[in-house]
Amino acid sequence: MAENKTTFTGASVADYIAARGNEQQQADCRELMDLLGTITHEPPKMWGPSIVGYGSYRYTYESGRTGEAPLAGFAIRGRELVVYLDCEGEKQPSLLAKLGKHKMGVSCLYFKRLADLDKSVLRELVTNSIAAVKQRYGERGGA
Repeated sequence: MAENKTTFTGASVADYIAARGNEQQQADCRELMDLLGTITHEPPKMWGPSIVGYGSYRYTYESGRTGEAPLAGFAIRGRELVVYLDCEGEKQPSLLAKLGKHKMGVSCLYFKRLADLDKSVLRELVTNSIAAVKQRYGERGGA
């Protein structure tokens, strides 16, 4: 079985943001770090080469594959930022409709600037996402 690429690395979050982000992205990343740190009460840590993650949980898929992943996280993806979210909950679709200018993948919320989003809605989306992950996989802290 292939090894998971998204694992805690110990790399520098500040170095990642400085190397990958333009000036606006760096400012948005600092704001995201404050938001996610406040919600999770965890410090930011690098997961894989490009995910800034907070907290962690262990998962086991039906296939038997297991791993560890951050409870919440974000990354710089070219001209966009992405926040990783579980959006399967019943409240999430209505919140996404109120969020502002974004695109949504399966679990990736893409946006160009944090100023385009309603930050109180983003906070609620992240809080709901973490609750859903903890409900599905149980409580597990730290990395």
